[in-house]
Amino acid sequence: MKSKHQRLILVLIALVALIGAGLLAASALKDEAAYFYTPYDAKTKGVDPGKAIRLGGMVVKGSLKRAADGVTIHFQVSDGKASVPATFTGIAPDLFREGSGVVAEGSFDKGGTFVATNLLAKHDERYMPRELDGMSYNETTHQIEGQVK
Repeated sequence: MKSKHQRLILVLIALVALIGAGLLAASALKDEAAYFYTPYDAKTKGVDPGKAIRLGGMVVKGSLKRAADGVTIHFQVSDGKASVPATFTGIAPDLFREGSGVVAEGSFDKGGTFVATNLLAKHDERYMPRELDGMSYNETTHQIEGQVK
């Protein structure tokens, strides 16, 4: 067999191996490709209790309750289609509040409550730190205006 044919066979074998590896990886990640589950997805897909996932949505206004221990928080996460009860024990981020976006890492318990081990609070592009309260951003000049407290 000529060396030209040997190279062609090696290239074809490598190509088949790459395609096979890609298909195997795609099939393994088909359910895990989403960055996070929404409450509607979690309810319709039936996430197994104890399976570590990320749950993303908005903290429902009026649902944030602090337990007597001072570190446990109970709240509802909603995506507009469904909402799920959630609980977190620990120090919540400063941006975590009712009506704000949240991505919670954790798992569902057998009762259907999401038990978060970590909270990631989301903010919009107009976020201003508390230290700059009273100041504003001028979109035309791209300057911060006002007095620092």
